[in-house]
Amino acid sequence: MAVVDPIAAAPPPFTGSALFTEIQLDNWLAVVLVVAAGLYLYGVHRLRLRGDRWPVSRTVFFLGPGLGGIAAVTVSGLGAYDTTLLSVHMVQHMVLSMIAPIFLALGAPVTLALRTLPGAPRRLVLAVLHSRYVRVVTFPLVAFAIFVINPFVLYFTDLYRFTLENGFAHEVVHAHFIATGCLFFWPLLGLDPLPNRWPYPARALLMLLSVPFHTVLGLTVMQSTTLFAGDWYPALGLSWADPWTDQEVAGGILWAGGEFVSVTMLAVLVVQWMRQSEREARRIDRELDRQEARAARVGPGR
Repeated sequence: MAVVDPIAAAPPPFTGSALFTEIQLDNWLAVVLVVAAGLYLYGVHRLRLRGDRWPVSRTVFFLGPGLGGIAAVTVSGLGAYDTTLLSVHMVQHMVLSMIAPIFLALGAPVTLALRTLPGAPRRLVLAVLHSRYVRVVTFPLVAFAIFVINPFVLYFTDLYRFTLENGFAHEVVHAHFIATGCLFFWPLLGLDPLPNRWPYPARALLMLLSVPFHTVLGLTVMQSTTLFAGDWYPALGLSWADPWTDQEVAGGILWAGGEFVSVTMLAVLVVQWMRQSEREARRIDRELDRQEARAARVGPGR
Protein backbone atom coordinates (compact mmCIF):
# COMPACT_ATOMS: atom_id res chain seq x y z
CA MET A 1 0.00 0.00 0.00
CA ALA A 2 1.59 3.28 -1.16
CA VAL A 3 1.41 5.96 1.50
CA VAL A 4 1.85 9.59 0.44
CA ASP A 5 4.14 11.87 2.43
CA PRO A 6 2.27 15.21 2.71
CA ILE A 7 5.47 17.26 2.59
CA ALA A 8 6.77 15.44 -0.47
CA ALA A 9 3.34 15.76 -2.10
CA ALA A 10 3.29 19.55 -1.80
CA PRO A 11 3.74 21.19 -5.23
CA PRO A 12 4.91 24.78 -5.87
CA PRO A 13 2.47 27.71 -5.45
CA PHE A 14 -0.73 27.29 -7.44
CA THR A 15 -0.75 29.57 -10.49
CA GLY A 16 -2.38 29.55 -13.90
CA SER A 17 0.82 28.30 -15.53
CA ALA A 18 0.84 25.31 -13.16
CA LEU A 19 -2.13 23.91 -15.09
CA PHE A 20 0.33 23.19 -17.90
CA THR A 21 3.66 22.76 -16.12
CA GLU A 22 2.28 20.18 -13.64
CA ILE A 23 0.52 17.95 -16.17
CA GLN A 24 0.55 14.28 -15.13
CA LEU A 25 0.20 11.57 -17.79
CA ASP A 26 1.49 8.67 -15.73
CA ASN A 27 -1.76 7.42 -14.16
CA TRP A 28 -4.23 4.76 -15.22
CA LEU A 29 -7.06 7.26 -15.65
CA ALA A 30 -5.22 8.93 -18.53
CA VAL A 31 -5.00 5.55 -20.29
CA VAL A 32 -8.72 4.90 -19.71
CA LEU A 33 -9.63 8.29 -21.18
CA VAL A 34 -7.56 7.70 -24.32
CA VAL A 35 -9.01 4.20 -24.80
CA ALA A 36 -12.59 5.45 -24.25
CA ALA A 37 -12.12 8.26 -26.79
CA GLY A 38 -10.60 5.85 -29.31
CA LEU A 39 -13.42 3.32 -28.97
CA TYR A 40 -16.07 6.02 -29.31
CA LEU A 41 -14.47 7.49 -32.45
CA TYR A 42 -14.07 4.00 -33.91
CA GLY A 43 -17.78 3.37 -33.36
CA VAL A 44 -18.69 6.63 -35.11
CA HIS A 45 -16.34 5.72 -37.97
CA ARG A 46 -18.00 2.31 -38.40
CA LEU A 47 -21.43 3.90 -38.57
CA ARG A 48 -20.31 6.33 -41.26
CA LEU A 49 -18.70 3.54 -43.30
CA ARG A 50 -22.05 1.80 -43.62
CA GLY A 51 -23.85 5.06 -44.38
CA ASP A 52 -25.54 5.62 -41.01
CA ARG A 53 -25.72 9.04 -39.42
CA TRP A 54 -24.48 9.87 -35.92
CA PRO A 55 -25.19 13.40 -34.56
CA VAL A 56 -22.03 15.49 -34.33
CA SER A 57 -23.35 17.05 -31.12
CA ARG A 58 -23.20 13.68 -29.35
CA THR A 59 -19.56 13.20 -30.30
CA VAL A 60 -18.72 16.73 -29.17
CA PHE A 61 -20.50 16.24 -25.83
CA PHE A 62 -18.82 12.92 -25.12
CA LEU A 63 -15.28 13.89 -26.10
CA GLY A 64 -15.36 17.56 -25.05
CA PRO A 65 -17.02 18.32 -21.71
CA GLY A 66 -17.36 14.59 -21.01
CA LEU A 67 -13.95 12.93 -21.32
CA GLY A 68 -12.25 16.31 -21.70
CA GLY A 69 -13.76 17.52 -18.44
CA ILE A 70 -12.39 14.50 -16.61
CA ALA A 71 -8.96 15.07 -18.12
CA ALA A 72 -9.05 18.77 -17.22
CA VAL A 73 -9.28 18.05 -13.48
CA THR A 74 -7.20 14.87 -13.21
CA VAL A 75 -4.54 14.76 -15.92
CA SER A 76 -3.87 18.50 -16.17
CA GLY A 77 -1.85 20.46 -13.65
CA LEU A 78 -5.01 20.88 -11.59
CA GLY A 79 -4.73 17.24 -10.59
CA ALA A 80 -1.31 17.90 -9.04
CA TYR A 81 -2.98 20.05 -6.37
CA ASP A 82 -5.89 17.80 -5.42
CA THR A 83 -4.14 16.60 -2.25
CA THR A 84 -2.77 20.06 -1.46
CA LEU A 85 -5.83 22.30 -1.69
CA LEU A 86 -9.29 21.20 -0.58
CA SER A 87 -10.76 23.78 -2.95
CA VAL A 88 -9.10 22.07 -5.92
CA HIS A 89 -10.43 18.72 -4.73
CA MET A 90 -13.93 20.20 -4.62
CA VAL A 91 -13.57 21.43 -8.20
CA GLN A 92 -12.68 17.84 -9.09
CA HIS A 93 -15.69 16.63 -7.11
CA MET A 94 -18.06 18.90 -9.04
CA VAL A 95 -16.66 18.07 -12.47
CA LEU A 96 -16.29 14.33 -11.95
CA SER A 97 -19.64 13.75 -10.23
CA MET A 98 -21.86 16.29 -12.01
CA ILE A 99 -20.53 18.03 -15.12
CA ALA A 100 -18.67 15.21 -16.89
CA PRO A 101 -21.34 12.52 -16.30
CA ILE A 102 -24.02 14.78 -17.76
CA PHE A 103 -22.14 15.18 -21.05
CA LEU A 104 -21.09 11.54 -21.13
CA ALA A 105 -24.79 10.69 -20.92
CA LEU A 106 -25.66 13.14 -23.70
CA GLY A 107 -23.03 11.43 -25.85
CA ALA A 108 -25.16 8.22 -25.80
CA PRO A 109 -22.22 5.76 -25.80
CA VAL A 110 -24.45 2.76 -25.02
CA THR A 111 -26.61 3.48 -28.06
CA LEU A 112 -23.47 3.79 -30.17
CA ALA A 113 -22.21 0.45 -28.87
CA LEU A 114 -25.52 -1.28 -29.58
CA ARG A 115 -25.50 0.04 -33.14
CA THR A 116 -21.93 -0.99 -33.92
CA LEU A 117 -21.08 -4.12 -31.90
CA PRO A 118 -21.48 -7.57 -33.51
CA GLY A 119 -23.83 -10.25 -32.20
CA ALA A 120 -22.20 -11.71 -29.06
CA PRO A 121 -20.79 -8.44 -27.60
CA ARG A 122 -24.07 -6.69 -28.35
CA ARG A 123 -26.02 -9.39 -26.53
CA LEU A 124 -23.63 -9.04 -23.60
CA VAL A 125 -24.27 -5.29 -23.39
CA LEU A 126 -28.03 -5.89 -23.49
CA ALA A 127 -27.74 -8.57 -20.80
CA VAL A 128 -25.86 -6.16 -18.53
CA LEU A 129 -28.39 -3.38 -19.15
CA HIS A 130 -31.27 -5.64 -18.20
CA SER A 131 -29.55 -7.37 -15.29
CA ARG A 132 -31.06 -7.15 -11.83
CA TYR A 133 -28.02 -5.29 -10.46
CA VAL A 134 -28.22 -2.53 -13.08
CA ARG A 135 -31.98 -2.24 -12.57
CA VAL A 136 -31.45 -1.71 -8.84
CA VAL A 137 -28.55 0.78 -8.91
CA THR A 138 -30.08 2.83 -11.76
CA PHE A 139 -33.48 3.08 -10.09
CA PRO A 140 -33.72 6.87 -9.64
CA LEU A 141 -34.38 6.85 -5.88
CA VAL A 142 -31.51 4.41 -5.26
CA ALA A 143 -29.15 6.39 -7.49
CA PHE A 144 -30.23 9.62 -5.78
CA ALA A 145 -29.54 8.14 -2.33
CA ILE A 146 -26.08 6.99 -3.41
CA PHE A 147 -25.37 10.38 -4.98
CA VAL A 148 -26.41 12.29 -1.83
CA ILE A 149 -25.02 10.07 0.91
CA ASN A 150 -21.56 9.36 -0.53
CA PRO A 151 -20.05 12.85 -0.03
CA PHE A 152 -21.11 12.93 3.63
CA VAL A 153 -19.57 9.49 4.19
CA LEU A 154 -16.36 10.58 2.47
CA TYR A 155 -15.83 14.00 4.05
CA PHE A 156 -17.16 13.45 7.56
CA THR A 157 -15.29 10.25 8.36
CA ASP A 158 -11.63 9.23 8.37
CA LEU A 159 -12.07 7.93 4.82
CA TYR A 160 -11.11 11.28 3.28
CA ARG A 161 -7.81 11.37 5.18
CA PHE A 162 -7.11 7.81 4.02
CA THR A 163 -7.63 8.78 0.36
CA LEU A 164 -5.08 11.58 0.75
CA GLU A 165 -2.50 9.24 2.22
CA ASN A 166 -3.05 6.35 -0.19
CA GLY A 167 -2.47 7.00 -3.87
CA PHE A 168 -4.53 4.07 -5.14
CA ALA A 169 -7.49 4.94 -2.89
CA HIS A 170 -7.28 8.49 -4.18
CA GLU A 171 -7.63 7.31 -7.77
CA VAL A 172 -10.51 5.01 -6.76
CA VAL A 173 -12.35 8.04 -5.34
CA HIS A 174 -12.04 9.75 -8.73
CA ALA A 175 -13.56 6.72 -10.45
CA HIS A 176 -16.24 6.55 -7.75
CA PHE A 177 -17.25 10.18 -8.32
CA ILE A 178 -17.67 9.47 -12.04
CA ALA A 179 -19.65 6.28 -11.42
CA THR A 180 -22.07 7.81 -8.92
CA GLY A 181 -22.62 10.81 -11.19
CA CYS A 182 -23.39 8.54 -14.13
CA LEU A 183 -25.80 6.46 -12.06
CA PHE A 184 -27.72 9.59 -11.10
CA PHE A 185 -27.70 11.61 -14.31
CA TRP A 186 -27.81 8.91 -16.98
CA PRO A 187 -31.42 7.78 -16.31
CA LEU A 188 -32.51 11.42 -15.94
CA LEU A 189 -30.85 13.13 -18.89
CA GLY A 190 -29.24 10.43 -21.00
CA LEU A 191 -30.36 9.26 -24.43
CA ASP A 192 -29.44 5.59 -24.00
CA PRO A 193 -32.05 2.80 -23.61
CA LEU A 194 -31.64 2.31 -19.86
CA PRO A 195 -34.14 0.66 -17.50
CA ASN A 196 -36.11 2.59 -14.87
CA ARG A 197 -36.82 5.63 -17.00
CA TRP A 198 -39.23 7.87 -15.11
CA PRO A 199 -41.59 10.30 -16.87
CA TYR A 200 -40.24 13.83 -17.21
CA PRO A 201 -42.25 15.40 -14.35
CA ALA A 202 -40.79 12.86 -11.90
CA ARG A 203 -37.28 13.40 -13.28
CA ALA A 204 -37.62 17.16 -12.87
CA LEU A 205 -38.82 16.72 -9.29
CA LEU A 206 -35.83 14.52 -8.43
CA MET A 207 -33.43 17.04 -9.95
CA LEU A 208 -35.10 19.79 -7.94
CA LEU A 209 -34.59 17.77 -4.75
CA SER A 210 -30.85 17.65 -5.43
CA VAL A 211 -30.50 21.43 -5.14
CA PRO A 212 -30.74 21.77 -1.32
CA PHE A 213 -28.35 18.84 -0.89
CA HIS A 214 -25.42 20.85 -2.28
CA THR A 215 -26.45 23.87 -0.24
CA VAL A 216 -26.40 21.86 2.98
CA LEU A 217 -23.11 20.15 2.14
CA GLY A 218 -21.41 23.37 1.05
CA LEU A 219 -22.55 25.36 4.09
CA THR A 220 -21.52 22.52 6.40
CA VAL A 221 -18.02 22.56 4.93
CA MET A 222 -17.79 26.35 5.13
CA GLN A 223 -18.97 26.53 8.75
CA SER A 224 -17.04 23.52 10.05
CA THR A 225 -14.99 24.26 13.17
CA THR A 226 -12.52 21.49 12.37
CA LEU A 227 -10.25 21.04 9.40
CA PHE A 228 -11.02 18.22 7.02
CA ALA A 229 -8.41 15.43 7.05
CA GLY A 230 -7.13 16.58 10.44
CA ASP A 231 -3.60 17.97 10.32
CA TRP A 232 -2.94 16.90 6.72
CA TYR A 233 -3.18 20.38 5.20
CA PRO A 234 -1.38 22.26 8.03
CA ALA A 235 1.41 19.65 7.87
CA LEU A 236 2.13 20.72 4.30
CA GLY A 237 3.48 24.00 5.70
CA LEU A 238 2.41 26.01 2.67
CA SER A 239 3.31 29.67 2.90
CA TRP A 240 1.01 30.50 0.00
CA ALA A 241 -2.24 28.90 1.23
CA ASP A 242 -4.20 29.01 4.49
CA PRO A 243 -6.09 25.73 5.18
CA TRP A 244 -9.00 27.48 6.91
CA THR A 245 -9.52 29.99 4.12
CA ASP A 246 -9.16 27.27 1.52
CA GLN A 247 -11.78 25.16 3.28
CA GLU A 248 -14.24 28.05 3.19
CA VAL A 249 -13.58 28.45 -0.54
CA ALA A 250 -14.11 24.70 -1.00
CA GLY A 251 -17.50 24.89 0.69
CA GLY A 252 -18.47 27.83 -1.48
CA ILE A 253 -17.56 25.85 -4.61
CA LEU A 254 -19.83 23.00 -3.52
CA TRP A 255 -22.67 25.35 -2.65
CA ALA A 256 -22.63 27.65 -5.68
CA GLY A 257 -21.43 25.07 -8.19
CA GLY A 258 -23.93 22.46 -7.11
CA GLU A 259 -26.87 24.83 -7.30
CA PHE A 260 -25.80 26.19 -10.69
CA VAL A 261 -25.43 22.74 -12.24
CA SER A 262 -28.66 21.42 -10.70
CA VAL A 263 -30.74 24.39 -11.83
CA THR A 264 -29.18 24.29 -15.30
CA MET A 265 -29.91 20.59 -15.64
CA LEU A 266 -33.45 21.17 -14.41
CA ALA A 267 -33.85 23.60 -17.31
CA VAL A 268 -32.43 20.99 -19.71
CA LEU A 269 -34.96 18.46 -18.44
CA VAL A 270 -37.81 20.90 -19.02
CA VAL A 271 -36.60 21.52 -22.59
CA GLN A 272 -36.39 17.75 -23.21
CA TRP A 273 -39.87 17.37 -21.76
CA MET A 274 -41.27 20.05 -24.08
CA ARG A 275 -39.61 18.50 -27.12
CA GLN A 276 -40.98 15.07 -26.24
CA SER A 277 -44.46 16.58 -25.89
CA GLU A 278 -44.09 18.22 -29.31
CA ARG A 279 -42.96 14.93 -30.88
CA GLU A 280 -45.88 13.10 -29.26
CA ALA A 281 -48.31 15.75 -30.53
CA ARG A 282 -46.93 15.40 -34.08
CA ARG A 283 -47.19 11.61 -33.83
CA ILE A 284 -50.82 11.85 -32.76
CA ASP A 285 -51.53 14.31 -35.58
CA ARG A 286 -49.99 11.94 -38.14
CA GLU A 287 -52.03 9.03 -36.80
CA LEU A 288 -55.24 11.08 -36.98
CA ASP A 289 -54.38 12.09 -40.54
CA ARG A 290 -53.86 8.42 -41.48
CA GLN A 291 -57.18 7.45 -39.90
CA GLU A 292 -58.99 10.23 -41.80
CA ALA A 293 -57.34 9.15 -45.05
CA ARG A 294 -58.41 5.54 -44.50
CA ALA A 295 -61.94 6.65 -43.66
CA ALA A 296 -62.06 8.74 -46.82
CA ARG A 297 -60.98 5.77 -48.97
CA VAL A 298 -63.49 3.41 -47.34
CA GLY A 299 -66.37 5.88 -47.46
CA PRO A 300 -67.05 5.98 -51.26
CA GLY A 301 -66.93 2.17 -51.48
CA ARG A 302 -69.84 1.90 -49.11
